[in-house]
Amino acid sequence: MLENSVPISTLFIGLNGLTAFVLSYIATFERVKTRVWHGESHEDVAQQPDPLINPSAWAAFVDKSTQNLLTPQNQDNGLLQRKVRAHGNFAEYVPQALLFLLALELMQVPTWLLWLLGGSLTLARIAHAWGLIKTYGPSPGRAIGFFLTWFVYIVGSLACIYYGLRAIA
Repeated sequence: MLENSVPISTLFIGLNGLTAFVLSYIATFERVKTRVWHGESHEDVAQQPDPLINPSAWAAFVDKSTQNLLTPQNQDNGLLQRKVRAHGNFAEYVPQALLFLLALELMQVPTWLLWLLGGSLTLARIAHAWGLIKTYGPSPGRAIGFFLTWFVYIVGSLACIYYGLRAIA
């Protein structure tokens, strides 16, 4: 074991890093499939030049290669937006929550608190992303993710304040 290591924070940073990668992958492939390169709908980019009109050899190769990998599905005009938001929402909430975890582990708080916060965060963000991608509007996954994330923020913030003040005194 490394001296002064933070194994629990490191584990959850890694798990959430992989989740961020998966959400990025999902959003990227939806962009490729819909050929919406910026924004979240065809209307968002109506004024932008189409890179596939007279494409360079490289752009044509990439487009052909990626389109061959994708299977046509029913058109869901909101799916790209939901996938982009799932990734964006993850990126908005997870860094601060992981900072709570890391700071608390460095403060050598009880490990049960680290496992509670890290497990809740990871479950919350996966549930939220799944609920957001699969359903437009309210869904159980989004609700679970939303409330568990708030739980992590409230408990993590209060624990950081408590242990910070305790260490100062």
